[in-house]
Amino acid sequence: MGNSCCCLCMCVDQASIGVIEKWGRFQRLAEPGFHFLNPCAGQWVAGILSTRIQSLDVKIETKTKDNVFVHLVCCIQYRVVKVNADDAFYELQNPKEQIQAYVFDVVRALVPRMTLDEVFEQKGEVAKSVLEELEKVMREYGYSIEHMLMVDIIPDTSVRKAMNEINAAQRLQLANVYKGEAEKVLQVKRAEADAEAKYLGGVGVARQRQAITDGLRENILNFSHKVEGTSSKEVMDLIMVTQYFDTIKDLGNNSKNTTVFLPHGPGDIRDISDQIRNGLLEASAAKTRPEELRRKYFVDFAFGEIV
Repeated sequence: MGNSCCCLCMCVDQASIGVIEKWGRFQRLAEPGFHFLNPCAGQWVAGILSTRIQSLDVKIETKTKDNVFVHLVCCIQYRVVKVNADDAFYELQNPKEQIQAYVFDVVRALVPRMTLDEVFEQKGEVAKSVLEELEKVMREYGYSIEHMLMVDIIPDTSVRKAMNEINAAQRLQLANVYKGEAEKVLQVKRAEADAEAKYLGGVGVARQRQAITDGLRENILNFSHKVEGTSSKEVMDLIMVTQYFDTIKDLGNNSKNTTVFLPHGPGDIRDISDQIRNGLLEASAAKTRPEELRRKYFVDFAFGEIV
């Protein structure tokens, strides 16, 4: 249902207000409802104003402090003040153009003092400044500025591309740092695990050798006591021959081993044991030889026999 009027009466809808003139001069405001007019007395309806909140989108191009051109999209929500509806009707012919001009003036005075990052961070402050300025000016003309929203900030296409590349590079750098830290931790853990495995392996080998030594010692003592007339050397030779045959047996049972050619025979077993014994004796002699040479050198030097 719209506003309607005739020569003698008029009806003003809710959320609207009528302006009544008498002989071309403002007389009064007509509230929503039914009203009688006296055309003989010069009364007539000059116009109807809506008191609903209206929205105006303004797109502004300006430059920031760091010389970046941006487009700001602002949304201004305003309405007519009922008690000052006559000012809104008579003072401004085009209120939207007036509001847009003030928005342009305030934004282009404020944004050039801020960098692009500051515009993004303080867009609420920019909107607040525009709202305060518009509210102060437009109230004199019968309009109330309800809200001022900074809807969007659109930098130039090349600037947006550069910003995205910078952001991507920073995130890639951070990802590489995290990846390096993860690899570092992984290598440290691997080294610790390897060291622990080697330590435990060494402990196992040491225990194994200790058990072998204890077993050999016990076997030699038991054999010497039970079989009279045998020496420790003969018992040791017997044990070595037994271990030799066990080794040959293990090589034959394992299918994954390659072929190994070894001298085989009773005499060869004796040669192997002699070689091991001679190696131990030579090692012991090598440890005592430097001491004997040092003593000989000292004696010769003392008696003057050095040539």
